[in-house]
Amino acid sequence: MLERLKAMLVKEFIQVLRDPRMRFIIFVIPVFQTVVFGYAVNTDVRDVNIAVYALDNSPESRDLIARFAGSGYFRIVEHVSGERRLNELMDRGDIKAVLRMNRGFGEALRSGRDAPVQVILDGTDSNTAGIALNYASRIAAGYNDRVMSEKASRTLGPSFRVGGVAMASRAWFNENLESRNYYVPAVIANIVFIITMLLSSMAVVREKEIGTMEQIIVTPIRRGEFILGKTVPFIIIGFIDVAIITLVAAFWFHVPIRGSIPLLFGATALFLMSSLGFGLLISTVSRTQQQAMMSAFFFIFPAMLLSGFAFPIGNMPEPVQWLTFLNPLRYYLVIIRGIFLKGVGITILWHQFIALFMLGAVILSFAVNRFRKTL
Repeated sequence: MLERLKAMLVKEFIQVLRDPRMRFIIFVIPVFQTVVFGYAVNTDVRDVNIAVYALDNSPESRDLIARFAGSGYFRIVEHVSGERRLNELMDRGDIKAVLRMNRGFGEALRSGRDAPVQVILDGTDSNTAGIALNYASRIAAGYNDRVMSEKASRTLGPSFRVGGVAMASRAWFNENLESRNYYVPAVIANIVFIITMLLSSMAVVREKEIGTMEQIIVTPIRRGEFILGKTVPFIIIGFIDVAIITLVAAFWFHVPIRGSIPLLFGATALFLMSSLGFGLLISTVSRTQQQAMMSAFFFIFPAMLLSGFAFPIGNMPEPVQWLTFLNPLRYYLVIIRGIFLKGVGITILWHQFIALFMLGAVILSFAVNRFRKTL
């Protein structure tokens, strides 16, 4: 048995790694993708381009504009003087928001009346618009507090003080609230999922397509040995990719790794059971490598969308949330983020480990039973 398995492993490694382009795809492309995704998948909003349309040239309006400019959240690209220019900048996408103050803004503040300020947002990117609106609201609230404090001081005397709530915030696990620390570990999971599933989805069908399945049929190799010979090389490749991408995340992007590395590889082993199982299942039902690749992509993208990678699962419709329980990426993302950012161990993550094991065992068993040493 060991000799037959050894021969199968050697054959599979030679078949996968003999092509320099395939070696480049397996070991270099994941690093490149991690770097690209690490910079591109970033929801931090800074230096939002805005225009100022101030019809009131009072000291109060200039003070509020200065607060926006000095906040670090907004970059004033132009002071417009008319609606036409404002519409032109917004239509071309040169600005994401407009700060507008009508005539009488300063006079209204000095007389104790409300002084409306309008923030016009480009809503095509709802995420950026929502965050920019939150920033603008905080700046306006801070300016309003200062105006009220100065008015109370002038009315009741400089010794008068108005008490207030002083909120002190502190973020755990991701102190600077950098979205990169949240997304880069998830990129590791997605890349490993794509690589291993694509490789395994073409493993069996490749033998049929190039005509070597007939030779395998007449050999004494058993079905389990054949599946092991097909999957073990991809398991090793998956571990290597996880190690390489983890190094890139830690040393290039400075994503903290607070948990156990052996636990990370243990979770990867359970996750690979599912990804390789799905790939083998696709490979056994496909007739050509092109058909297998298209079927794999048909499964990969919904799995990524329903994993919680970019969109919170809690915001999805309830039927879709139930569907995500069949997605191994969902559990692997919870584990990998918990290990990287929180440093939690098996006492916290054991639910996800059990779910990964059960899914992997069912999927892999079904794929193995589906395979037949026949044409």
